[in-house]
Amino acid sequence: MSFPTPETPLYNHPLPLLEQWLADLGFKQHQGDRHCWTLQQADWNAELLLDTEEIIVCYFPDQPDRKIVRSFKYALSRQDIEAAILEGP
Repeated sequence: MSFPTPETPLYNHPLPLLEQWLADLGFKQHQGDRHCWTLQQADWNAELLLDTEEIIVCYFPDQPDRKIVRSFKYALSRQDIEAAILEGP
């Protein structure tokens, strides 16, 4: 199975491809919660949730007691969501 073009909305990606995309970006899937993924970067960490209507990303910068939450609708393209997620908090 191959990826649709980067401009394709995420709702046109089958779940196995969404999971492969997240793994390719460096996310690790939780064993108990298959819809939950984590990513560790040099100056921030993130937890991503594949919700029914959107992707929710909780960023945890290297600052105590600070959390930033963003959500992205599946109607956005894979390239736009990837750029926004990897931009960080």
